[in-house]
Amino acid sequence: MHLLAYIILYPILWCISILPFRLLYAVSDGVYILLYRIVGYRKKVVLENLHLVFPEKNEAEILAITKAFYHHLCDMIVEAVKSITISKKELQRRYVFTNVEMIHALEKENRSAILFLGHYASWEWIFILQTHMNHNGYAVYKKLSNPYFDKLVKRIRAKYNTELITTKETYPKLVRAKRNKELTFNGFVFDQSPKRSKALHWKAFMGVTVPAHVGAEILAKRLDMATLFLKVKKVKRGFYEATFSELSKTPKDCKDYDITDMALKRVEEQIYEAPEYYLWTHKRWKHRNKAPK
Repeated sequence: MHLLAYIILYPILWCISILPFRLLYAVSDGVYILLYRIVGYRKKVVLENLHLVFPEKNEAEILAITKAFYHHLCDMIVEAVKSITISKKELQRRYVFTNVEMIHALEKENRSAILFLGHYASWEWIFILQTHMNHNGYAVYKKLSNPYFDKLVKRIRAKYNTELITTKETYPKLVRAKRNKELTFNGFVFDQSPKRSKALHWKAFMGVTVPAHVGAEILAKRLDMATLFLKVKKVKRGFYEATFSELSKTPKDCKDYDITDMALKRVEEQIYEAPEYYLWTHKRWKHRNKAPK
């Protein structure tokens, strides 16, 4: 069944991916009508999340954010498909890093790093970062249930030598890399909700207390890696600007969970700046206010 789904869908996705951007975004507009107006994909979750974290906003404001979010979500879907065939030159033009010299400075210091980023603006095209640096790139991801599409996603990310690794693979892979004196740059999209039973740290996020993923911080401390945050800005449709900022170069000197808290604060700042570019379809606040006493 998985193979059949791949055989049917992949040619369609490939044909969409070769469309010029003007037509690609026409497809996105069509997907918007389907997802938002007809299917109402996770609309209840989106509205619940927005009302929860923006109690001061009226219905008209919430509705405006909701519509803008779904337009952006559909853009991200077609941009992910575009990744199948987009050229290196075109991707570098559309996803720009403003201060990649921060990475080059770490290279000169022979330092590996962990990059924190949120589900904000675009994380689909970040793999082009690998063309700007000499670190070996790893990105932690959740394996897809369809093994054929999973291989496709890994192949797309591997174009520029970024390797996708699962959560279970992460620690042994990075320990081995450190032992082999391999310089690595490791991306974690960290802002979603962990299982309540596995939560080690609770933090107010957008004014609501929820569990936080702390695995990236723990790894940084154990393996003595510098920690950075990536702020991504949507400049206009199909164009993004990404800026690095330092969290800590010496994570072992930080109190437990301070790095995670700093990173979450920076995600919050992005959301308040332009809330329509956050991933509101996830149940980020499902464990709200359930921290153990």
